[in-house]
Amino acid sequence: MAKIYLFRHGQTHFNKAKRFTGWLDATWTKEGNSNAKSTAGKLSGKRIDVAFCSHLKRSKNTLREVLKYHRECERVWVDDRMIERCYGTLQGKSHAQFIAWHGKELFDRYHRAYDFPPPKGESVKMVERRVRPFIRDLVRFVKKYRVNVAISAHGNSMRPFRRHFEKLSVREMMALENPYDDFFEYTVRTRGPRIMPPKSAWAEVRLPKHVFLATDRHNILKRYYRKAR
Repeated sequence: MAKIYLFRHGQTHFNKAKRFTGWLDATWTKEGNSNAKSTAGKLSGKRIDVAFCSHLKRSKNTLREVLKYHRECERVWVDDRMIERCYGTLQGKSHAQFIAWHGKELFDRYHRAYDFPPPKGESVKMVERRVRPFIRDLVRFVKKYRVNVAISAHGNSMRPFRRHFEKLSVREMMALENPYDDFFEYTVRTRGPRIMPPKSAWAEVRLPKHVFLATDRHNILKRYYRKAR
C-alpha cells in the first residue's frame, strides 16, 4: 500500500482578514506558521518519499515545515494544476465590502457555487477540470514507483481531491471546510518494492508568476477548463 497525504497551507493574512486571495501570493500570519507546524507534527511519524506544492509561498512554506521531519523525501515538484482557485478581479477585495456593495446572495454564488466563476476568474468546476488530470497522473505515478506522497494544496484545490478519493457528490464537495492544521490520508494499492523516481519522472506544470487572472492569455491552465464555461 502507498499513501497520499493531502493538507492545506497555513492561514494567511488574507484568510484572516477575509479577503479573496486566489493567485495572489499572500503570506502567513503567526497562526499560519503554527498551523503548518501542527500539520508537520501530525505527519512526523509517516514516511514521505516525494512531495508536491504550487508555486505560491503559502504552499511551499507549509511543505517546507512538513519536510523538516522527512529526510527520506528526495523529490519535490511544483505543479500549479492544484493551485488555489483564481478569483479574478475580486482578488484582494474584502468579503464584507463586496457584500455591502453587491449583496450576500451574489457573494454566496461566487464563494460557494460550483459553476459560477467570478469576473475573469475560475469556478470550482474549472478548478476541478485541472485538478483531475493531476490526480490521474498522480495515481499512475504512485502505482509505478510505489512511493508515499505529500501534497501541500489549497482550500479549493483540495475539494476535487477529496471528492475523488472520498467518493463525494458535488453538493458534498462544496460543503467541505478544509482545515489549516491537519491532513487527509488516502491509500493506493500497489505491488512490488519502492523505487525512487528520477527527477524526470514528473513533468511540472507551472503557471507564470506574473499571471493573476484566469483569462490572461499566458494562463497555461486554460487548456484544462476551457470547456467548463
